[in-house]
Amino acid sequence: MPFINFKQGRRVQIWDGISGTLHHSDQITCGYILLTEGVELPEHHHVQEQWTHVIEGSLEFRIGQETMVLTPGMCAYIPSNVPHSGKALTACTAIDVFNPVREDFKKLETDQFSGR
Repeated sequence: MPFINFKQGRRVQIWDGISGTLHHSDQITCGYILLTEGVELPEHHHVQEQWTHVIEGSLEFRIGQETMVLTPGMCAYIPSNVPHSGKALTACTAIDVFNPVREDFKKLETDQFSGR
């Protein structure tokens, strides 16, 4: 599957107010992520390194002790196991890339699409 249209995929609910269409290779998970205005992403961490590229909107992002407002064209890099959090200051669209694959996201897809 060398070409992907994220707008035609099935959207998975990741957290309240955060959903997206996900695709996985053997090495990475890539997501087209939609955040509703005002939604807060609680502080968390994971073994995957993460890149978040804002396409639309304004996203306040905290990585470790540093906070920045990301706007279209800006990207955040989160190293493995570094605590991070965020808040959508407006409705946002972002591309998230994780390495290695987010097995927990694959499970979310399986659970939500199988009706569990």
